Amino acid sequence: MPEAGTAHPAGRRQSPIRLTPVDVPKASEVLAGELRERILSGEFPEGAGLPTERELVVQTQMSRATVREGLRILEAQGLVRIRTGRAGGAFVQRPGKQAVANSVSLVIRGRQIRLSALLETREAIEPYCAQLAALNRTEDDLAALESANEAIADEKTTLAEFLEANVDWHVAVATASHNELLTGFMAALSQAIYDSTENERFIDAEVRNVAARAHRSVTKAIREQNPDAAVRRMKRHVHGYADAVLQVDERTEIAVTDKE
Repeated sequence: MPEAGTAHPAGRRQSPIRLTPVDVPKASEVLAGELRERILSGEFPEGAGLPTERELVVQTQMSRATVREGLRILEAQGLVRIRTGRAGGAFVQRPGKQAVANSVSLVIRGRQIRLSALLETREAIEPYCAQLAALNRTEDDLAALESANEAIADEKTTLAEFLEANVDWHVAVATASHNELLTGFMAALSQAIYDSTENERFIDAEVRNVAARAHRSVTKAIREQNPDAAVRRMKRHVHGYADAVLQVDERTEIAVTDKE
């Protein structure tokens, strides 16, 4: 029987304080997060080898399985590459334009972005790429543009080869801008657009000729380092292409193939 002056447990008032469930991260995610921050801050330079699995186990007091999972997380994020063998291990790599392209491609495919939205995005971005390309291009950049132009103008190319040359040209314009974010973004965007327009009803001899002339015109402005002309010509080209595509293709969603 409770002593006098004490409340029975059954009669105790419930505290008004409420807590939400606590999401405790896995140990491997904590390890990956710490290593990620040190890589991105530059503390671990590109090409540097991380401590071995055994060293990480000793230093962190985590299990080998946890350490291995943490390294796999970083590998999936493109921040380390894993080599096997006696000289193997985890080596730091900094994210580049391919990381941007992969991320954008995942969004496009995962969200089933409308073809019209892709074309609108290209109209907004690519003229500025051309402007930067005219200001920053190198001789190597011009060589890449001319190589793509030759493939585009070749009447013997198949539809797939023509579309691939188109992708190469548009990516070459972005590459000539020397802006890695724009280059990665345009790589994913161009591939998605051309994957969705691999259509004989649209890509005929006339479309090929128009594209070849437009690309040569933009390339000329880039070669002559005329940013105003590059913007104007690219804007006309991508707007005309978008109009032509949407007149033929009424789809609201696209299916993008995974071309690694």
